[in-house]
Amino acid sequence: MNTQSNTYTFLYAAIMVVIVAAVLSFTSLTLKDRQNMNKEIEKKQDILKAVNVASTPANAVELYDKYIVEAIIVNSEGEVKSNDKAETFKVDLKHENKKDLSERNLPVFIFNDTKVGEKLIIPVLGKGMWGPVWGFISMEPDRKTIFGATFDHQGETPGLGAEISKAEFQKPFTGKQIFDESGVFTSLKLVKGTASTNPHAFDAVSGGTVTSKGLEAMLQDNLSSYEKFLKSTKQDKDEQ
Repeated sequence: MNTQSNTYTFLYAAIMVVIVAAVLSFTSLTLKDRQNMNKEIEKKQDILKAVNVASTPANAVELYDKYIVEAIIVNSEGEVKSNDKAETFKVDLKHENKKDLSERNLPVFIFNDTKVGEKLIIPVLGKGMWGPVWGFISMEPDRKTIFGATFDHQGETPGLGAEISKAEFQKPFTGKQIFDESGVFTSLKLVKGTASTNPHAFDAVSGGTVTSKGLEAMLQDNLSSYEKFLKSTKQDKDEQ
């Protein structure tokens, strides 16, 4: 074949496109399993972090299996829909939050350790200034007091909104309460500089007002979905 002809040039280009596409497709498929595994490990680390259990990618799976003794899916009425641990872990909050509240699958992870006892861990997802923000909130047996919290983000401004992922921002959530003394759901409200004396509030990130408001809305929207479940499990605990 004449290597200077248009036909040769066309065939050569077509063959190269097919080869490159095949290589890229193979690489994508090869890496997909690894990427999914990394996401699962990171999620398990975040869940453990909400109950102050430090982990690494190497031991996160082992610690998760040790301390997360149960995982359930509930509905907005507080009824348990599933106690399949693997199914609960796979619940996609982004997908669930698009549904009507009555149709949502709400995951709950149950932590237990002889030193600190049982804690409930609830995932939360919302919007920051530049992208999604998410986290996990762990609750004390009274089902109104926060034991621990962890937050992360995608694309918030370093030094401003991105501060929600820092321990200095997360630690003050411990001890905060999402119900008032009469049992009314309050969530946590955004304030500036006075949250230390208010059990139902948190301080805004300095210079990160939009991200802070997004986090406030995230807590309100997500935690309110669990109101009946938290109240019912508190009653169960009180009766034991």
